[in-house]
Amino acid sequence: MFDISFGELLVVGVVALVVIGPERLPKVARTLGSMVGRLQRYVAGVKADIQREIDLDSLRQMEAEMNEAGRKMHQQLNGELKEVNQDLQGVLGEARDATADPLAHSAADQAALAAGAPDAPQFDLFAPPTTTTPPLEIAPISPLPEPAAQSSAVRDRR
Repeated sequence: MFDISFGELLVVGVVALVVIGPERLPKVARTLGSMVGRLQRYVAGVKADIQREIDLDSLRQMEAEMNEAGRKMHQQLNGELKEVNQDLQGVLGEARDATADPLAHSAADQAALAAGAPDAPQFDLFAPPTTTTPPLEIAPISPLPEPAAQSSAVRDRR
């Protein structure tokens, strides 16, 4: 950290022993050690606070990017939904026009409708298809077979 060699530390220790004296040197060393420890904890706390601020800033930036991407996707989906809705309205309008316009049917279809022919095609786009299915026939359930009679050998063992 300070690039101090062991020899330099030894010289500082000998000078401190001579200046401070042997009876007060352990107390001074403990006080100096606790101060250095507090200083290290303070520096570590400041570093942690700075790192938290950096992380918080990057999270805020990421949140802004995600919000912008979500906003763009929302606008794109709304635009496509409007297009689909307009296409659907156009198709439904054409279907209503085709069923409401009597000229849309062929002349043969109109003649069959006027004559009341049973095989005349019906043009109702909004009615569900009518198909008849034959009813299902349920086969009767056969009874379970009776258990086979026990042989005399089995009866004798009991």
